[in-house]
Amino acid sequence: MNISLQAIAVGSAAPDFTLIDDTGVPWQLSKHQGQIVVLYFYPADDTPGCTKQACSLRDSYSEFAQLGARVVGINYNDTKSHQAFKEKYHLPFTLLSDSKKSVAHLYQADPWWSYWFWSMPKRKTVIIDKKGVVRSILNNVDVTTHTNTVLQALHKALEPISSKNS
Repeated sequence: MNISLQAIAVGSAAPDFTLIDDTGVPWQLSKHQGQIVVLYFYPADDTPGCTKQACSLRDSYSEFAQLGARVVGINYNDTKSHQAFKEKYHLPFTLLSDSKKSVAHLYQADPWWSYWFWSMPKRKTVIIDKKGVVRSILNNVDVTTHTNTVLQALHKALEPISSKNS
């Protein structure tokens, strides 16, 4: 099936979706309006780069909380894998299972690598403001600098419009 989607862009409404979280409960983006959401797509649970990325986010989680931002990770792994990953590394944020790869496609985080039947989403982070508007899109994420880059983008995205025009 060839689906043509409009590319997400800064200033556009974030596409709504519902996925199953790491506790087996449906999680819908639109039900989190009023909160800042940091969606981060990552290839797989419990791999070296993804673990480094997740643990860095975990270690700075209090800073995200102070900014009123909710961190949410998304990949193709199932709920059981997410539960084990969260428990092993004491991750304080939600992990969503995009087993049908539909949300990765919706947010243009489609597989960067594919082998026959096995693929992984590319690393991408999207910051969504309290009104459900995309405020920042980070492509080609480097796991060693990801958290700092996201926090910088989050601070910039939260600056009042008037200070940006000064």
